[in-house]
Amino acid sequence: MSENIQSRRSFFKGTMAAAVTAAVPATAEAQRKAASPAPAQKPNIIIYLADQFRADFVGANGRNNSTRTPNIDAMAARGKNFTHAVTNQPVCAPARSVLLTSRYATETGVWHNGLELDKSLPTLATELRKSGYTANLIGKWHLALGNPKLGGDPGPVKAEDRGGFLDLWEGANALEHTTHPYEGTIWDRDNKPITFKDQYRVDFLTDRAERFLRQKQEKPFLLFISQLEPHQQNDLHRPIAPKGAAARFVNSTAPEDLRAHPGTWQDQLPDYYGCIEAIDSSVGRIRRILEEERLADDTIFVFFSDHGCHFMTRNQEYKRSVHNSSTRVPMIIDGPGFQGNQQIPELVGLIDLAPTLLDAAGLTPPSTWKGRSFFPLVSSYEARQNWHNQQLIQISESMTGRAIKTPDWTYCVADLSGDTKESAAKTYHEYQFYDQRADPHELINLAGRKEYREKADELQAQLKKLLAAAGEPEPEIVPAKLYP
Repeated sequence: MSENIQSRRSFFKGTMAAAVTAAVPATAEAQRKAASPAPAQKPNIIIYLADQFRADFVGANGRNNSTRTPNIDAMAARGKNFTHAVTNQPVCAPARSVLLTSRYATETGVWHNGLELDKSLPTLATELRKSGYTANLIGKWHLALGNPKLGGDPGPVKAEDRGGFLDLWEGANALEHTTHPYEGTIWDRDNKPITFKDQYRVDFLTDRAERFLRQKQEKPFLLFISQLEPHQQNDLHRPIAPKGAAARFVNSTAPEDLRAHPGTWQDQLPDYYGCIEAIDSSVGRIRRILEEERLADDTIFVFFSDHGCHFMTRNQEYKRSVHNSSTRVPMIIDGPGFQGNQQIPELVGLIDLAPTLLDAAGLTPPSTWKGRSFFPLVSSYEARQNWHNQQLIQISESMTGRAIKTPDWTYCVADLSGDTKESAAKTYHEYQFYDQRADPHELINLAGRKEYREKADELQAQLKKLLAAAGEPEPEIVPAKLYP
């Protein structure tokens, strides 16, 4: 059987399980009642972010026979693999703002890179600290105001700009500007430098995480391990694998969405694969430490990414597009409330992760949060049947655009004026339209085709409702007149 047929059958299977429903989403209270019972004690929470990590580079997702991710695959075998998770803003800082505040990027103050997080918003860290947790960060932050003279990095991040991570802090705002793969600087809680040299960056940050986890913790903790890899090193314009690793991945599988397009993938995929392998080893090491310290049974461990990577095939950089290569992210959760091998195909977003974690810890998310807990999907058939399988995607910097994703369709509109200085536009034009069932690699743009007009109109109406829920004024959307 060809790889394309296998991929398509796998996609159809997941899509049918996640069929769109017209039912209204269950209330947060009903969802909590449908979920597993709250834990007897507050679980520790580790959120492990690997920057720019494509969902299809996880072996457990079954789409790439060259990927080496045995430790991440073991997480999926122990826990829950949310196979259709997406980012709500496919670029670093906005995605992180959505993740931590459960608000859309146009509401967080960080609708493009280089802006600072709105300090008035409750975050995952502030909410957990109110409930007796410590909030700790190691690695990349990217939510403080950027300084163009420092390549977008403000240097040490002030305590008031740390989004509630006020306990252990060992980070840098834009790690790609203060470090290189084998040397660099982060800062501690008192903004004293911590430097490393002749050690791979992933391993250095994992060392810092081990140092924290080996210490006796008096309170339940939130630990945010925020790696840069497999993101490109900005001043080198490419990902950099550990020494010798890229050679092991020469002539490895090129995903089908890349093969049809020019870009940087031909040269950069071996390093990207090597970075993936390093991240996987780090994830395995964190798991072993949890077991050795007898923390594994009391710790929710989340592996995910902020966005994917299309290697300059869809625009002039690596993400910032509506395509699956940009917006699909891995989302695997192991630990209390998430035990037992299960693939969950419902469409979930980064905006939903913070309320899910509070829900799993037996806590009530703030009423101002826009995301919905997907914790009930783990155990409730009714919750799965009533899940609202739509996600809003906001796009900035490469263009000003908006999109709706469902299990079957991706419908994107854009401001064709090219103005990217504002967070939103008054007028958008239909720009991209993909049938996920027949074209999961998004090679055929259906925008403007008359036979799809009825479906486009339906998705346009749904998109406007999502924009209203995100606090945006209703825009004019001009139908496409020509095939792209």
